[in-house]
Amino acid sequence: MALKVVDEGKSGDAAMEEVPTYDALELTKGGKVATITLAGKHYTLRITKAVKLILTK
Repeated sequence: MALKVVDEGKSGDAAMEEVPTYDALELTKGGKVATITLAGKHYTLRITKAVKLILTK
């Protein structure tokens, strides 16, 4: 299921953008931790026992 984001720019017109959706269990390959990189920096995505997500640098 893809989410839609509404971006109301300076013109006031709403532009629809489809946002990619990922399953956290797929990112962690069924585990509890995944590493995500952005601009050469590494971030850790964790799934807690309470089934919540934590993203840390």
